[in-house]
Amino acid sequence: MEMIEVTANSVQAAIDKGLAQLKARPGEVVVEVLEEPNTGLFGFGAREARVRLVLISRRREERQEDYNQFGDSPGESRQHPARPKSVSEEDMDEDALVGKQVLEELLAKMGVDARIDVQLAEDDDDGEKPHWMLNVSGGRVNRLIGRRGETLSALQHIVRLICSRRLERRANIIIDAGAYKFGRTKRLRGLAKRMAKQAVQQGRTITLEPMLPNERRIIHLTLRGRNDVQTRSVGEGRSRKVTIVPN
Repeated sequence: MEMIEVTANSVQAAIDKGLAQLKARPGEVVVEVLEEPNTGLFGFGAREARVRLVLISRRREERQEDYNQFGDSPGESRQHPARPKSVSEEDMDEDALVGKQVLEELLAKMGVDARIDVQLAEDDDDGEKPHWMLNVSGGRVNRLIGRRGETLSALQHIVRLICSRRLERRANIIIDAGAYKFGRTKRLRGLAKRMAKQAVQQGRTITLEPMLPNERRIIHLTLRGRNDVQTRSVGEGRSRKVTIVPN
């Protein structure tokens, strides 16, 4: 595991500097803020921000996990983790049927020739009605994902808006492409557990990379049953991130 400590006049500047040194993207590292910057009094006692960046996505075991989930490695298909089974139209409720119809219409207008598999999403025990997962596969589905899944999130937002208008209530629908969210969820859960262990062992707060709201929720849900750590969301807008705090 590659790990470096970097200083700069702000936390974000230190993170950017570290990413450049590692030649990595934000989604490939875990960021731990070791010291906040302090301007001091009249220049005395001033100190720079100090952060630690841990490069995680190039680790061999995580590359293998990607292979197992997405089928990128020949001969590894028998090791794929179990995914939710596709549901036939006879077993779909109104949310799933309308969601699939809306997504098909949008993909046609976008000129994307792909298949839509409807699956029942994993239950996260939040008391809500089960969510339907609409996974787009085939063709050039990578164009639907975008940077850190932002295009996919935008597509999901539009589908939900249209479905909610047609159904005249909230539509419990998740849009995925090439099983991107499935794989990302598995990695985020593993990341949450590893960083919680590190927070407890080192007795310090661990700050993760900025994440989309649904990804932050995965971290919170993964760790909410533990009594040795607690999680908090800090920051604003696109910079909002999760901190893991040892109790």
